[in-house]
This record gives sequence, structure tokens and C-alpha cells, in this order.
Amino acid sequence: MLSRKNKLLLFKLLSLFSVVRGYNILVITLAQYLASIYILAPNTRLRDVVLDLNLFLIVTASALTIASGYIINNFYDAEKDLINKPTKSMLDRLVSQRFKLTTYFILNFMAVFAASYISFRAVLFFSAYIFGIWIYSHKLKRIPFIGNLVSSTLAIAPFFVVFVYYGNFQTVIFVHAIFLFLLILAREMIKDLESMPGDMAQNYRTIPIIYGPKVSKFLIGLLIVLTLIPALLLIKTFDIGYMYLYFSACILLLVIFLFLLWKAEAKKHYFWLHNILKFIIVAGVFSILLIDVDVVLNRIL
Repeated sequence: MLSRKNKLLLFKLLSLFSVVRGYNILVITLAQYLASIYILAPNTRLRDVVLDLNLFLIVTASALTIASGYIINNFYDAEKDLINKPTKSMLDRLVSQRFKLTTYFILNFMAVFAASYISFRAVLFFSAYIFGIWIYSHKLKRIPFIGNLVSSTLAIAPFFVVFVYYGNFQTVIFVHAIFLFLLILAREMIKDLESMPGDMAQNYRTIPIIYGPKVSKFLIGLLIVLTLIPALLLIKTFDIGYMYLYFSACILLLVIFLFLLWKAEAKKHYFWLHNILKFIIVAGVFSILLIDVDVVLNRIL
């Protein structure tokens, strides 16, 4: 059996993993590689993509920056999360605020250091990305709609940097990006409905607090309707292999989502709506494999 000291260390490691949301970072890392292989560099040998040192450094710098972003966001939201997420907050508090800040600065330094091996432009990008996450956590997230827009933009930034690296400017990539951006924006606004008690206690000026849940639900519904447009375009206009099955399923799920959104009134309802959008986003990462199911066999040499 583990000693008390080892148990405490294990709980602290779990706490830090919870704070940086390691599972999210793993999904984003996988998404960057899959997007590179299947969408951004479809004609490059698989081995050349996977073993590309610059791509590895971009993905590493992204992961480090995102991890530090979760830490600084957790730091500023500590009091709010005690109300909205009491169980998770108790786990997160096993790591001191001082240790979180120290880890935050170390991760940012490592991210910029990794970027310095790529180019000076990469250093500028990740420095701006780090600053953007900080200013969002410190100030912008309290501003209605602006906070949601900035948060969604920051969420797709890791894919933007890979997109720029490969210099692939095909229309289909922009349509994919719009679909993802609208989904993330809707999810951010659902989170505002879900976290209303804590936001009100901390004087956050979110859309549901200022204008009411009905206005917020209308805007979310509008975003979901707009999301259906790029989904239909990707099915009807572009060659996306068997990924059309994913987008067809998304359209069905989003229609169900709209019905549930109309009926939603309590926090538990918004929690399930939040998880529906999260499921669609995560499933989208793995569905990239459907673009070309034989890609590994065809491009390994």
C-alpha cells in the first residue's frame, strides 16, 4: 500500500492534471497531428509529417501554452469555481496558488523556448498567444460576448499556427474552421448559462446575467443554425471521404440540441447541452480519420 506521503503526492499530481486539463491537451495534440496528416499536408509522406521536428515543436509549444492558460484561468476563477464546481475545486486546491503561478511561468518560458527553435515569427506568435490568454483570463472574460469571442478564437489558435506553417489555403480548410469556431462559441455561451450562480457571485457581466437566459438561449440557437451551413457545405460541396457520415450525424445531433435547448431551464440541462457540444467536437477529431481510411497504408513509404 502507498504511504500517506506518497498518497498526498499522487493526489497533488492528479490535482495538477485536473488544473491543466491534461485530457483536453491530449485531444488537441492529436487533433493537430491528424489535421496535418489528413487535411493540411495530404500529399506529404506520413513519415515526413510525423517526424517533422518543426511540427513537433509547434505542437509542444501549443500544449505548453494551453496548459499554462488553464492554470492562469484556474487562478483567477478559484472563487467562482468553488460555487460552480465545488468537487473539482477541492481537488484543484491540493496545489497551492503559488505553485500554480510558478508552474505557469515555467510552462510559458518552455513554450517560447521551443518556439525559438522554429523561427522568430513563431516566438512572436506564441508570445502573443500567451498574452492573449492572460488578458482574457484577467479582464476580457468578464465582458459579455467579447469574452466568448476571444475564448473561441484562442481555442482554435493552435490549429491556425499549423495551418500557417503548411501554407495550405484551400477553401475546405476555412469551412472546417468556421464549423469548429461556431461550435466552440456556442459551447462557451452554454458554459455561461451553466455557471450563472458563480458568475453572479463574482460580478461577472455575462450575457445570461445582463440580458437573461432567454436571450442567451436565442443567441446559442442562432449559432447552432449557422453551424449547420458549413456542415451542409462540407457534405455537398467538398470531397471529405467518409467524414460526411460525421457531419450528417452532427446535423441530426444539432437539431436535437436545438429542441433540448428550447426546453432547458436548470443547470443540469445546460450541463448535458454542454456535453453534447463537447462530444461533437471531440468526435470530430477522431472522425478526421474517415477522410481517407487507407492513408496510413498508402503514405507510410
